[in-house]
Amino acid sequence: MEAVRLRREGWCLLVFMALLVCVPSPAQGQVPAPRRLRFKLLSSGGLVVTWKEPKGDYDGYRFVYDNVQGGEEKALFVPKGETKILLKDINPVKKYVFKVFAVSGQKQSKALQGKYPGKERELESEGVQPQGGRESDPVEDLNEISGADQFVCTSTSIADIVILVDGSWSIGRLNFRLVRNFLESLVTAFDVDINKTRIGLAQYSGDPRIEWHLNAFPSKETVMDAVKNLPYKGGNTLTGLALTYILEHSFKTESGARPGVPKIGILITDGKSQDDVIPPALSLREAGIELFAIGVKNADENELQSIASPPIETHVYNVADFNIMSSIVEGLTRIVCERVEEQDKEIKKDVVTPEPQGPPRDLVTSEVSPRSFRVSWSAAPGSVQKYRVVYHTTSGTGHLEETTVDGSESSVLLTNLNALTEYAIAVFAVYASASSEALHGSQTTLALPAVSQVELYDVGHSTMRVRWSSVEGVSGYMVLYTPLSLEDVDETELRLPESVTDVHLISLRPDTEYTVTLYALYGDEASDPVTSQETTLPLPSPRNLRVFDVKHNSAKLSWDPAAEDVNGYRVGYVITGGIQTNEVKAGPVTSLVLKDLASSTEYTAAVFAVYDEGQSEALSGSFVTLALPEPLHPVTSDVSAGSFRISWTHPTDDVLLYKLAWEPLDGGDNKEVVVPGDKDTFLLTDLTERTEYEVFLSAIYKDGAESNPVSVLETTLDRSTTVAPTTTVPRFGLRNIAVDEETTSSLRVSWETDDSGTEQFKVSYRSLGGDGGRAETTMVPGTQRSVVLQPLLSDTEYRLTVSPIYMDGEDHHLSISSRGKTLPLASPRDLRVSEEWYDRLRVSWDPAPFPTQGYRIVYQPSSGVEGPLEMFVGDDVNTLLLLSLLTDTEYSIKVTASYTTGVSEPLEGTGKTLHLGVKGLSTYQVRSTSMCVQWQPLDQASLYRVTIESLLNGQRQEVSVAGSASRQCFHDLSPNSQYKISHYSQLQALEGPAVTTTDTTLPAPTQPPTTPPTTTPPPTIPPAKEVCKAAKADLVFLVDGSWSIGDDNFQKITRFLYSTVGSLDMIGLEGTQVAIAQFSDDARTEFNLNAHSDKESLLDAIQRISYKGGNTKTGRAMKHVKDAIFTEHAGVRRGIPKVLVVLTDGRSQDDVNKVSKEMQLEGYIIFAIGFADADYGELVNMASKPSERHVFFVDDLDAVKKIEEQLITFVCEAATATCPSLLMSGNTLAGFRMMEMFGLVEKSYSSVEGVSMEPGTFNSFPCYRLHKDALVSQPTRYLHPEGLPSDYTLTILFRLLPDTPQEPFALWEILNNNSEPLVGVILDNGGKTLTFFNHDYKGDFQAVTFDSPDIKKIFHGSFHKLHVAISKTVAKVVIDCKVAGEKPINAAGNITTDGVEMLGRMVRSRGRRDNSAPFQLQMFDIVCSTSWPSRDKCCELPGLRKEEDCPAMPHACTCSQDSKGPPGPSGPPGGPGIRGMRGSQGEPGSTGPHGPPGEMGPPGPQGPPGPQGPSGMSIQGPPGAAGERGEKGEMGPAGPQGVPGSPGVPGRDGPPGQRGLPGKEGPQGRQGTSGPIGTPGAPGAPGSSGPPGPLGDAGPPGPQGVKGERGERGDIQSQAVVRSIARQVCEQLIQSHLSRYNSILNQIPSQSVSVRPVPGPPGEPGRPGPRGPPGEQGASGRPGFPGSNGQSGRPGERGLPGEKGERGLTGVGMQGARGPPGPPGAPGEGRTGSQGPPGRPGTQGSPGRPGTPGSTGPSGPPGYCDQSACMGYNVRVQQLSPNAYQNYGGPASNQYRNFGGPAPNPYQNYGAPAPGNSEGQEEEEDEEEDPYAGYRAYPPQYHQQNYYPGPHGNTEVRSPRYPRGADGGHTSNGEPLENPEGH
Repeated sequence: MEAVRLRREGWCLLVFMALLVCVPSPAQGQVPAPRRLRFKLLSSGGLVVTWKEPKGDYDGYRFVYDNVQGGEEKALFVPKGETKILLKDINPVKKYVFKVFAVSGQKQSKALQGKYPGKERELESEGVQPQGGRESDPVEDLNEISGADQFVCTSTSIADIVILVDGSWSIGRLNFRLVRNFLESLVTAFDVDINKTRIGLAQYSGDPRIEWHLNAFPSKETVMDAVKNLPYKGGNTLTGLALTYILEHSFKTESGARPGVPKIGILITDGKSQDDVIPPALSLREAGIELFAIGVKNADENELQSIASPPIETHVYNVADFNIMSSIVEGLTRIVCERVEEQDKEIKKDVVTPEPQGPPRDLVTSEVSPRSFRVSWSAAPGSVQKYRVVYHTTSGTGHLEETTVDGSESSVLLTNLNALTEYAIAVFAVYASASSEALHGSQTTLALPAVSQVELYDVGHSTMRVRWSSVEGVSGYMVLYTPLSLEDVDETELRLPESVTDVHLISLRPDTEYTVTLYALYGDEASDPVTSQETTLPLPSPRNLRVFDVKHNSAKLSWDPAAEDVNGYRVGYVITGGIQTNEVKAGPVTSLVLKDLASSTEYTAAVFAVYDEGQSEALSGSFVTLALPEPLHPVTSDVSAGSFRISWTHPTDDVLLYKLAWEPLDGGDNKEVVVPGDKDTFLLTDLTERTEYEVFLSAIYKDGAESNPVSVLETTLDRSTTVAPTTTVPRFGLRNIAVDEETTSSLRVSWETDDSGTEQFKVSYRSLGGDGGRAETTMVPGTQRSVVLQPLLSDTEYRLTVSPIYMDGEDHHLSISSRGKTLPLASPRDLRVSEEWYDRLRVSWDPAPFPTQGYRIVYQPSSGVEGPLEMFVGDDVNTLLLLSLLTDTEYSIKVTASYTTGVSEPLEGTGKTLHLGVKGLSTYQVRSTSMCVQWQPLDQASLYRVTIESLLNGQRQEVSVAGSASRQCFHDLSPNSQYKISHYSQLQALEGPAVTTTDTTLPAPTQPPTTPPTTTPPPTIPPAKEVCKAAKADLVFLVDGSWSIGDDNFQKITRFLYSTVGSLDMIGLEGTQVAIAQFSDDARTEFNLNAHSDKESLLDAIQRISYKGGNTKTGRAMKHVKDAIFTEHAGVRRGIPKVLVVLTDGRSQDDVNKVSKEMQLEGYIIFAIGFADADYGELVNMASKPSERHVFFVDDLDAVKKIEEQLITFVCEAATATCPSLLMSGNTLAGFRMMEMFGLVEKSYSSVEGVSMEPGTFNSFPCYRLHKDALVSQPTRYLHPEGLPSDYTLTILFRLLPDTPQEPFALWEILNNNSEPLVGVILDNGGKTLTFFNHDYKGDFQAVTFDSPDIKKIFHGSFHKLHVAISKTVAKVVIDCKVAGEKPINAAGNITTDGVEMLGRMVRSRGRRDNSAPFQLQMFDIVCSTSWPSRDKCCELPGLRKEEDCPAMPHACTCSQDSKGPPGPSGPPGGPGIRGMRGSQGEPGSTGPHGPPGEMGPPGPQGPPGPQGPSGMSIQGPPGAAGERGEKGEMGPAGPQGVPGSPGVPGRDGPPGQRGLPGKEGPQGRQGTSGPIGTPGAPGAPGSSGPPGPLGDAGPPGPQGVKGERGERGDIQSQAVVRSIARQVCEQLIQSHLSRYNSILNQIPSQSVSVRPVPGPPGEPGRPGPRGPPGEQGASGRPGFPGSNGQSGRPGERGLPGEKGERGLTGVGMQGARGPPGPPGAPGEGRTGSQGPPGRPGTQGSPGRPGTPGSTGPSGPPGYCDQSACMGYNVRVQQLSPNAYQNYGGPASNQYRNFGGPAPNPYQNYGAPAPGNSEGQEEEEDEEEDPYAGYRAYPPQYHQQNYYPGPHGNTEVRSPRYPRGADGGHTSNGEPLENPEGH
């Protein structure tokens, strides 16, 4: 029998689809089984058997078949990947049994078995019953139409069919898969071939596209492949546009449409079109195209009817959901087939011949449910009157059922069936006089639907809730629940109506696990059960048990309450170790006193909370009662020769008796007496005279317990002394002896006496232990009543005697004695072990209460494997780190305190070092000759040693791997052998114990005889793709390594990386650098950009990447890439595109939007690849725009190959250094961000010399003032390493200032290393023209000049946006998004990269003496496209901004987050569709609320931000002040527009003053000091020192700058901008008046007055704030910047004060930056303030010489001009200081060619002169004759015009800061000039 692959044979006859059965096999369950066995009988007689591949790994298939009637069994081997086999020599009449096994090694799966019943058969009950289980394999892909059941159009007519598929966002990616299945079914129904029926397809959303034309594919197989790989488009729903599109593009001869062939159009859509569909549909129908309209879900029925051809009953289909689209395939394909035949006949005018009678064909079942299914068939030939459908159960238990339908029908719904039952079906065609043979089939109904999504929640200690998803068609639900641990408890049953899907279970047992089972009820039947388990909570216990007021017989317990519903508490207590428990019940109290306790006894107490449901767990604790109290304060009195009285104080109220005992101290009879407990005194009688007695007193309590006795000594008197002669002084002796203040080595003894004649006291003491030792004596002066005895032995009782010594000697009879005991040696307390490590731990303790000599620490392993070690530390140490310990070992630790008298008892404890070993050691990928082992890495491990040893023959291998590794594979092992794997972790020199596991290799496999051995070719380095040959980028792959990926998928990712990176060409510095990072909870850099310089080592490194594991923190990982990989240290290069490719399989568990938005704004190009459960909306937000080029999504990693080619193409296109990508207006474009490259951004501008930040067109847009002679420049090789593109657009938003010179200057230009201009834009402020120049491809210089009225607007002093679009043929100028001119040019040649690019350079600058013009620059981009001007909306200009069309302004308060997706009605990310995909049915999700309902929702969120900018600013202080101010702190106060500025309100400025660094710059450093003095007065720099010059009057050119044109935007301008313009006019008027006083002021000798003209609206940084130096504060950070509330920015005023200090430019002109502003303050008055050095005066000319700098005179009128332009920024000039952004080519390097390499700061200005350098001044005088020297390369017109010569006709052009021949106000010998500005 021959078996061949099925290729292009058509399906001619569908015979029977067998049920699948699984039979046990030798290796059951180990190999996944194939699925879905099907048969197809060909017209040629062959039988095709197909199946679906299993889910899992396998090597191939074993195909076995035999004839049922005893034929010989035959077996074939089918290689992996093949799922069809053609059997050509079978007898189609016979029955066959087929089995398919999946084979892996020597194992095989369960059999997939089916029976072929033979061609001729009647209804059978045999079917194919499962042999390996109780039911057949579950049905998969319910929407798929079985090839064995589907209608097939057998007509000979052919057609051109174009399918138009809706690919809008509302479809959703999951539903689109179902659309693909539906399309497969459509294609399957027709005989598709290039010479037969042709099928084309177009997909549409916002715009349509052709997926393939009618003539694109030659066969059905290729069309089916195209359908299966149909990509999802996404977008809006413009059906009308799409219908027009297919009419114009698909039904054309060039697209494959054939004349004389029926034309069919099939539309599939799920929603109402957003445009008109009627005219396009009419045009299609009129063109002879028959239209079918298929609607799904939300499609509009009326719209479908207006599109489709008549009759609508057969041409319009509408289904409720995508998953039931299969239900219309039968009818649709049949109707299409019929219509094709009819059209064909009409076309050919054929005569239809009557068809013969016959049975119906192609029985198909659908709409299968538990109670019904639909039977469909293809119509029988001829005129059928009706169809008879007969059906019955195959089990034979039911009776025959029958139904009939009209002959025009081709389906019937069979109802009232039994669930999960197989039915046999027969359909007969009934004619007028006959009935056909039967068409047979069978179908099994579904099981009754069970409930789903069962959830147990709100679990309490006696209740829980159960909820589930409702099931359609149920009659109710039954809930059964029972505790798992209690066998004697019956199951509880609840029956609920169908409306209830949430129930509360009550009266449950606390802390008990319950099983809850849920059934869906259908009348008397029930679905399969769904079970869940949950444990009730334990009853809340009381907390925080405390014991206090402990006495000898009672203690008080207190606790925190348990819960509000507690009934009370049960308290049990027992003597620790005892068995008798006492119990006390209490109400809901929180304390209880335990009484009648035994003294000196340890008790354990437990408190239980009592509830209705039972009692809680115990809260327990222990305590020890006190010893029985001894009688207190025993004293003697009434001493006589034969008696004395003893008295005492009661210790407690419960003493029953006192026992008194006494005896002579030197021996004698002991007497005893019992005294009632209420007595506190007793008289001892019958004593011997002159005898010392010791009296013992103890208390006896009610329980019979007796306290320890207390003793007292007393001596009776001598009878002879009882009657003293009248001449002697009476002696009373001593009394009340007391011993206290006991320590371990001392006692204090005190006594009392009334004798006044005592000269001394003798204190004797001796120990009472052992032999007593000898007595020690010490003498005490008679005036002293106490003494401390030391040193004594510790823990020893002493007898002490005090005797008085009088003048006549010692009187023993009057001595008194007592006893005392020293304390035992105190041990340290509270031993603690901490800082446990693998080889060390720390021991700490609380010091002993008494001074010690130190502490001894003894430690050893508790197991005794090593001897004890000890250490000694001083008394001041109470912690010690024990080193060099064994790992994973418990140590016994003892700490003793050392005293001079001995050592204390040891304080003992234990500590254990950490286990130096990994967890989760296990094997995987076990093969016959290899196995791999994996583990969870140990963070601290530096190395792992892994050994594998055969337990059979001792064969051993050992390897060492890095501490970051988590797996290792061993090869060359013996088959079928048991191995022991030992894993040792090493930490530096320390190695931990072995962690082991064992496993056995598989038996050696036997190769299948049919599979010849193959050899794997050696790996080769993949060749580069053509598109990547010129790629040059820094490319980083960020790979998801979370647990959800898994080992197998991670290997697929590495293969994908290998293939993608292999497509690159040159690797390394001269080509593309590649880095890879893997992330989960955190990110790990696998290797950096500069790690590999060749493709071979790079690919090798990729293959060695190990899987990480963890959670998915994509945001944190992207930040890691930005901060750690895209750095100079890691190899990132300047001017080279930075590309990031992110691969992830799930939604991030942190925020990715913030960091991705930051990276996109900074010019990173981000590609996002998602698979499996990735969130498409998150990918869109994460990636660059447009999403179509930067976002890829595949169902799983097996499909990643489909996008690889496209990804590589897009990445390589982005990776070109000529035009990197940047984000503009929400789209990613190719181009250069020139502001960042020049350092003109908020974070860097402060380091660029001569630049200050000021408010721009809106409060939240900053702009940068380039002050006079700032000469901002950068090397061309950094900005444009590959030169300029052939087509590009310069986009510049700028503003000329009143002090911008009238002479021409280059707004931007590129110079070569000889300072010759190569390309640039020149503005002529005098001639009001704009010129662009470059060199053409021949090297010839070319220039075009524009002078239209629109061009002149840019010279009128307001902000304008300039686009200069340069193509190969035309230079076009666009002003404020309006075309201003266009002129032809030749294609440009490329530029050299060894020069510099410069901003503002004066055309007539010469050689080393370059000058630059002052102006404000807000935006500068070079976009690599000439179409950008037509797309730009000028959103930065208040007069042109339309909120609905513009993105939100920076820092605007909006109601939306970046995470909601990019703005724009059609933008995929923002659209509700995206979020809907993740949801249940493509609902818009959370974004919906932001916008109007419907698909256009997304724009909603955008709106809110817009309004902020302009309006906020105009609201002056109130609104803005709030938030922003908070951020800035000190600057906040300045809120009101500058008015206050003049006064030195600046107390706050003080702090900023620290920035004095500018001051240092100025030659006159002293200026810093002057700052403080300066009253807030005159704003400006002291520039006015020179004598009055005649020119004074000429200076006012400023006024003319204020052309009315500015009004053009006035209507929409913010108040702040309007104010700044008004102020400008005002200031210039003031200038003209004040200039008249200059000559007068210059005649009066005085110290320089800080008076500066303040021309520009921008913010007069010059405005002196009080206390100039502090003014520097401005530098502190242009506070106002953040926030649309310009007000807060107002603080800029502080900057003003700065002027005061001359901020570094100090006079000598260094000050350049800010000088111009500020009209000379009222002369004279100008607060003598800053005695500071003179600063650069204002605009060249009159204002310049504001009076000689007066000594700090009285503070002049506060500011005459308001600094309203400082909208939220501290306006300041950055002094030209020698820091990061210094000018290159200063005094030390004058020429551009002299920069050898990158300077320390990448933004240093190149080619800037040293403003304060007087060197070469003479040379400058000599060169005066040729003012154009060195600039012959500019256009000739710049050498011929006279640019506003001065009064003397001098054509020299200079900065207004420097007089001719002078350097910043100094003569050649360094003396300051009287008037540097005088003319």
